[in-house]
Amino acid sequence: LGLGNTGALAGKPVMEGKGVLFKHFAGIDVFDIEVDAAHPSEFIDTVVRIASTFGGINLEDIAAPHCFEIEQALAEQLDIPVFHDDQHGTAIIIAAGLLNALEIQGKTLEEAKIVVLGAGAAGIAAVRLLCTMGAHRNNILVLDRQGVIHAGRENLNPFKFSVAADTDKRTLAEAMHGADVFIGVSGPDLVTPEMLASMAERPVVFALSNPVPEIRPEIANQVRNDMIMATGRSDYPNQVNNVLGFPFIFRGALDVRACCINEAMQIAAVNALKNLTHEPVPQKVLSAYGLEELSSGTNYILPKPLDARLRNVIPPAVARAAIETGVAKAGWPEHYPPMESIS
Repeated sequence: LGLGNTGALAGKPVMEGKGVLFKHFAGIDVFDIEVDAAHPSEFIDTVVRIASTFGGINLEDIAAPHCFEIEQALAEQLDIPVFHDDQHGTAIIIAAGLLNALEIQGKTLEEAKIVVLGAGAAGIAAVRLLCTMGAHRNNILVLDRQGVIHAGRENLNPFKFSVAADTDKRTLAEAMHGADVFIGVSGPDLVTPEMLASMAERPVVFALSNPVPEIRPEIANQVRNDMIMATGRSDYPNQVNNVLGFPFIFRGALDVRACCINEAMQIAAVNALKNLTHEPVPQKVLSAYGLEELSSGTNYILPKPLDARLRNVIPPAVARAAIETGVAKAGWPEHYPPMESIS
C-alpha cells in the first residue's frame, strides 16, 4: 500500500486480507484475483470475460483517473455490482461520520465550507457523494499537488474538471481559512498548526492519510479544543475504516441479487451507519475495546468495526434501496426483518 505500481503480485496480501474481511464480517466467499494489466482496456476486458463466475466484483487499489474509467465501463457492461472500494467505500464512511460530526458541532452539510485535500479516487468520490446528499458545490474546494483545482487551471482531466471551483484561492493555507470541514485523503503532515488555527469555529477535521495523518492529533489538540477529529488509524478515536461499509453493502446487494450498487444504495448505507452511532452501545462492543462507556459525541461519530449490529442494519437498508430503485432481481429475503421496519 502506498508504494505505487509495484505489480499485480505485490497486491496479493492486501487482496487476500480483504477477502478475509468479507468472509468474517459478512459471510461472503471471495476469490482474490490480481490482474497484470498495463492499460485500463486490458483490465476491463479481463474482468468482463470472467464476470459470469461471480455475483459481484470489488475493485481495489486502482489509481485515479483510471479507476473512474474502469468502474464506469464495467458497470455499463455487466449486470452484477461493480464497486471500487477506494472510491465509494471511503466516501460512504466519510459521509456518515461527517453528518454526525456536523450535527454535534451545530452545523449543516448544506451550509458547511469544505476543503478536500487529495483529488484521487477517494477525494473525488467523496465530493460527488456529499453533493448528492446536500452539500453545495460552490462551498467545496478540492486540492491536488498543484494547489486548488480552479476553473482557470489548464489540462485538467474530466474528473478533476468536475470538481473545479470558481475561486481566487490557490493554496491550501488560503483554502483552509474560515473552512468548517477539512477532509484529507492525501499525505503525511501537509496541514500546519497555523492552517488549523485559521479554520472556522467548531471545525471538523478528517485527517485520513495512513499511517501518518495530514496533521497528527497530538499537534491538532494543542491548537484547537473545539474541533472534532477523525483519522484512518485505530489507535485514535473516530477511525474512518472502510470495513464499516464494503462487506455489508455487498451483503445487501447480493441478498437481493442487485445488478449494481447505485447512489440510493450508497446513501442508504450512509444513513444506516449514521443512525447506528446514536443507538446504545452493547456491552460486547465496550468489552472488545476495553471501554466502560461509549455514546454519540466528539469521540464517537462512527460505529466500531467489531460492532455486530452492522450486519443487522446495513444490508437490509441497502437491499431496500435496491428494491425501491428497481435494480434488484430477487425479492425481500426471508431472514431479513420486515422491509417496512427498515429506515
